Amino acid sequence: MTKIGLEIHCQLTKLKSKLFCSCKADYRGFEPNTNICPICVGLPGSLPLLNKKAVEKAAMIAMRLGCKVPPKIGFFRKNYFYPDLPKNFQITQYNVHGPTSIGSEGQILIEDKMIRISRIQIEEDPGRLIYEGDPGKSLTTFVDYNRSGTPLVEIVTEPDFTTPKQVRTFVNILSDLLDNLGVSDTSLEGALRVDANVSIDKGEKVEIKNIGSFRNLEKAIHFELVRQESLAERGMPIPSETRQWDEGRKITISARTKEEEQDYRYFPESDVPHVLIKDQLLEKLKENMPESIISKRERYVEKYGIPNQVAEVLSTDKFYSDLFEKAHNENNAKEIANLITTDLMGLADTKEKRDQLKLRPQHLSDLADAILNNKITRISAKTAIHEIAKTGKPLSEITSELDLGRVDDESSLLSIIDEVFAEEKQAVEDAKKNIETVNYLVGKVMKKTKGKANPSVTLEIIKKKLK
Repeated sequence: MTKIGLEIHCQLTKLKSKLFCSCKADYRGFEPNTNICPICVGLPGSLPLLNKKAVEKAAMIAMRLGCKVPPKIGFFRKNYFYPDLPKNFQITQYNVHGPTSIGSEGQILIEDKMIRISRIQIEEDPGRLIYEGDPGKSLTTFVDYNRSGTPLVEIVTEPDFTTPKQVRTFVNILSDLLDNLGVSDTSLEGALRVDANVSIDKGEKVEIKNIGSFRNLEKAIHFELVRQESLAERGMPIPSETRQWDEGRKITISARTKEEEQDYRYFPESDVPHVLIKDQLLEKLKENMPESIISKRERYVEKYGIPNQVAEVLSTDKFYSDLFEKAHNENNAKEIANLITTDLMGLADTKEKRDQLKLRPQHLSDLADAILNNKITRISAKTAIHEIAKTGKPLSEITSELDLGRVDDESSLLSIIDEVFAEEKQAVEDAKKNIETVNYLVGKVMKKTKGKANPSVTLEIIKKKLK
């Protein structure tokens, strides 16, 4: 039987400072080793001070994933020696004498399969190792401690996955959940990292690390399952080990033997006292938590009549759902949802493109109203939204500059329709015999008018001419 479990490391990127000091949590953009202090690099005599906001954000994640939050949490030292860990231990959480991590015993439903969350723990991120060339062959390794101490939440699942596809679906849903909750921007490099533990019936658990994307996560697990099954078929042992994903060769390679828990010599962190988690705090956090994706999706469908598929896409993307919330009213909500999912999402599908987007909520509201009030056609609206996204100009200015106003005048349309009838004689004869083919002629008129013709008026005139 295939068993796959995950260890997901999520940086709390929305915080301003690190977990135990006042250095900036957003280390990106700094010159190497400039966003550090004695606490970050573990100098003797330095004392950590716990970031209260990190505990609150972690508690929100735990509650959203259905975990139990204990009345008291504690921290432990996880001892191991690695160049990116300057003090030779990591401050983390460990459920050795009962649940003292921020969350445990949660669950999340994925495609009719319940995935259990073993625990959620708060810990500090280590520094970064930067290799010169191929990590496996490089003779030079640089260490950047800017990331050291960044607030991190580790989400550990039970080995409930049986296929790589389930894993990818889960991490996509979890990524959307974390973004929607406002605790992390998972699109940032290194903000969400996943290690996988994979085993089959006749082998030990193998951990896969160094996986750079969700797509590679699926590929790495698939490769590892095939590798283990091949070893089992030949009667060869499958040892417990840590393997790395080699992006270039698309294989996993052995890195080291797998450490056991006793190898880390956990013991309580005496410099960070236990923290009481009061019921009043949890209630306050619940009240201030954003609406869940499921609740949002149901509201879009029930209140505004937005199709299920559109509501699904819109509700899972925090950037666009926030844009929708600011732009819509009860009359234009459905049209705005359609504009976002059909036109805008394809136009700005990366963080960089979204940052450059000059379209504002009022633009969307104006455009939807113009469509509903028959001032602009849907085809012209597509042209307008592209131009607005680039320039940020008002819709009225764009409509005037590009001559996007809808053509409703029957005499103007009639002359264009006459041209189409003269050019498409066979299509006209076909439409006379089978009225269902008339849309071909409508399409030709729309093409000549660059999408500005009123489609209903155009259809009505064509039908009259066919009689």
